[in-house]
Amino acid sequence: MKDEDRRKGTAGLFADVLTHVSNLVRKEMDLARAEMGENLQRAGVAVGLLVGAMVIALVALNVLAGALVAAIAELGLETGWAALIVGGVLALIAYLMVAKGLNDLKATSLAPTRTAKNVRRDAEAVKESM
Repeated sequence: MKDEDRRKGTAGLFADVLTHVSNLVRKEMDLARAEMGENLQRAGVAVGLLVGAMVIALVALNVLAGALVAAIAELGLETGWAALIVGGVLALIAYLMVAKGLNDLKATSLAPTRTAKNVRRDAEAVKESM
């Protein structure tokens, strides 16, 4: 009877290990899904920044073109230089928004880093317990 109890104990342990591993994998998948959702939300904000930058860049080009025309037409330069300064500031804002948006869309910022770290830690824990 001892052999049978030992087999049931071993089978029970194996079943417990499989259950725990299954639960662990399920939880890691849930974490990965949640993390990807957060990262996609950040990517959506980054796309919004890029769209905003494009709109501001178009306005800046309009103002800069108007400033150039006014500067050449008047040669008094007061109105034209004022428009040139405003256009330059808008162009700088657009550049900063594009830089931030592109930086936020890099693949490394979208990867589920916390999940990958947890999976490595869990794999090490399983390996040590074996």
